Amino acid sequence: MASWRTGLMRGHRLPPVLATFALGAAGGLAGWAVGLPLGVLLGAMLTVAVAAATRVHLLGALPGVPQHWRNAFIPIIGVAIGASFPSDFLGQALHWWPTVLAVFAFVPLAHWVSYHIYRRLGRIDPPTAFFSAMPGGFIEALDMGEARGAEMQMLVMLQFLRLILCIVLVPLLFSLVTGHAVGSGSGSAMPGADVTLTLRDVAILTASGVLGYLGAQRLGLPAAVLSGPLLLSALAHASGLTAAAPPGWMIVLTQWVVGTSLGTRFAGLEPRRLWLAMRLSVVAIAASLLLALGIALLLSGPVSEPASAVILAFAPGGISEMALVAISLHLSAVYVTLHHLVRIVLAVLVARAALRFLPKDPLT
Repeated sequence: MASWRTGLMRGHRLPPVLATFALGAAGGLAGWAVGLPLGVLLGAMLTVAVAAATRVHLLGALPGVPQHWRNAFIPIIGVAIGASFPSDFLGQALHWWPTVLAVFAFVPLAHWVSYHIYRRLGRIDPPTAFFSAMPGGFIEALDMGEARGAEMQMLVMLQFLRLILCIVLVPLLFSLVTGHAVGSGSGSAMPGADVTLTLRDVAILTASGVLGYLGAQRLGLPAAVLSGPLLLSALAHASGLTAAAPPGWMIVLTQWVVGTSLGTRFAGLEPRRLWLAMRLSVVAIAASLLLALGIALLLSGPVSEPASAVILAFAPGGISEMALVAISLHLSAVYVTLHHLVRIVLAVLVARAALRFLPKDPLT
């Protein structure tokens, strides 16, 4: 019993964890009530982030949750996306090749631009700037950066803020353009979410999530916690085993857990360095989104997808969070997720290939 509890909590005490989730729930409800874009996720994240950054203690500890709890909910997003795979997916995907090819130009260009922003504006040392500028592969960036002597606290902050600012800025941008909040309750449902769930449906969807994650992890697929459930769910729906999808309330629950988990990452960060990282990240993300906008204006017509879907497909945010935005906007989550998987793999490959060109002189 003790070892099971230790593995579940990973060094956290249950009362502060429950208090953190309660704070996230309050923030999520507030975000939803005021019409904040992707309200439950952003409300939970911002509320917990403020408490963590200002070192507010909850029942004797800083806000914190076991990060692997988040991974228990991400498969829900994968299963939901798999349920939305169109029957003519291959036919549609053949029209997406212009933007898929554009990812091969976007990744090295976004990496190069962000690297020079961090070097010139922030005077960040080359290894830290290089791995912080990777537009994908959060864990891989940290692993490679640590091996090459990067300043880990700044690297973690810049990579994390890449994810956070995309989650904040992209829904806000779309809300300004469309005139309504992203992530309303009605916008959280996927095709098949209105199908009455039977025990058979629940078993198939659950198996898609669990077996998909374990299988993808064994095969070493990128973003295994999302891509594996997505693929198995797509197969289950394409073969006619089920027409059901996770209900809307499960997507909202996932937003709450993901938002709360992300907010706790601000605990223990030095305020002065955090402010520097925030300023640099805003500039870098703005540059990446401008690149995404340019690609959208050029290629949304040829791929027969709205410009908002193309921008979202190229936004250098977390794949799970960008998929949630796609779900909430009723955009093709399949299209968006496919491009993010390509981006993540390519970002890691480009970073490894470009290491030889990394300057050793801090002033170059």
